Amino acid sequence: MIEAKQEGLRFSMVAGEVSGDLLASLMMRGLIERFDHASFEGIGGPQMNALGFKSLWSYKKLAVRGYVEVLKHYREIVGIRAQFFKNCMKQPPDVFIGIDAPDFNLHLAHLLKRQGVLCVQFVCPSIWAWRAKRVHKIAQSVGHVLCLFPFEPKLLAQHGIEATFVGHPLAQVIPDEADPIQARKSLGLPTQGPLVALLPGSRQSEIEHMTRRFLLAAKDMHKVKPELRFVLPTPSFAVAHVQALLRQTQMDSLCTLLVGRSHACLAACDVALVASGTASLEAALFKKPMVIAYHMNELSWQIIKRQRLQAWVGLPNILCEEFVVPELLQSECTPENLAHETLKWFHQPQRVEALVSRFKALHRLLKQDTPKLCTEALQALLDRAKTAAPPTAARPSALPSSHTPTK
Repeated sequence: MIEAKQEGLRFSMVAGEVSGDLLASLMMRGLIERFDHASFEGIGGPQMNALGFKSLWSYKKLAVRGYVEVLKHYREIVGIRAQFFKNCMKQPPDVFIGIDAPDFNLHLAHLLKRQGVLCVQFVCPSIWAWRAKRVHKIAQSVGHVLCLFPFEPKLLAQHGIEATFVGHPLAQVIPDEADPIQARKSLGLPTQGPLVALLPGSRQSEIEHMTRRFLLAAKDMHKVKPELRFVLPTPSFAVAHVQALLRQTQMDSLCTLLVGRSHACLAACDVALVASGTASLEAALFKKPMVIAYHMNELSWQIIKRQRLQAWVGLPNILCEEFVVPELLQSECTPENLAHETLKWFHQPQRVEALVSRFKALHRLLKQDTPKLCTEALQALLDRAKTAAPPTAARPSALPSSHTPTK
């Protein structure tokens, strides 16, 4: 039973990309309802800001993926982290919550934890997929992990790390049964005819590496299946760049470009072509057949490839523990291959039916009251901290300049 509300708690948060903004905003709803006069500040996005979050920096500053790509922004990212730490030390928060972005957040949490700040990581780093040694960094940096997937707490417990499965917020946000006709109407799209959603990613590096490939694949698909139409949601900062790519690939008359609206696009489409990441899970929760693709700087790929622990990269395949949808990565991520695998879904109705059944079961598993579970876990941590002896604060230390924060 939760006790009386605590007033005036200060929550410091860092969300490193669009998906983190969504996750944090859902958690904030539970915290706002639970804690009177709570305040929230740090690094966030528009959905967090709409709930009263004070963004000291935009999440776009951290939305970089890949070793080489991060190196290009290294000095700026390290500078932001150093200033963030100094700000926290001026008036320490009651709780620091890192939302995903593990390399940035765990390093920052490690420093804050040494100063007596209660630190929590929301989204377990994918130690079950690659870079398993990060589990030691997790243990050193945070007191609790809020996990999106049910198998993660048991894995973390083996290393002495407390964790709570809170469900995946997207499973609560995305309806069990989406109405594709209504979604098409809301987007101003024809209600009839086959539609492919193109989701090349929301990070600048993903947009640069993936969008042209996706558009060329769409062009190849249209040659084979002329009745196909395409829809492409993109972040506002990338609109001009994507518009130029549409003209260059002569796809501007066949592909509808939208600012945001990715969920409506997934609800509306028949098949999705998606970059590996959160979008692939979103497509699964919308029960859509898909092709998962990814391409990055070759050096970044070689480094990551050596650290992979599983055969799968896409979240739908990882959670189903088999290749239920195709993955085309790096050298296989060609427009020709993407077009071929995407078109196959239109000619395999039994395969689509079986996939939809798997995704319905996955949706049921992940659908939990995430805001409530997050809030209860944080309340328990705060109650325990109140009864524990105050830690001996160490002298604030400088941020090591040699640490490279990768996403």
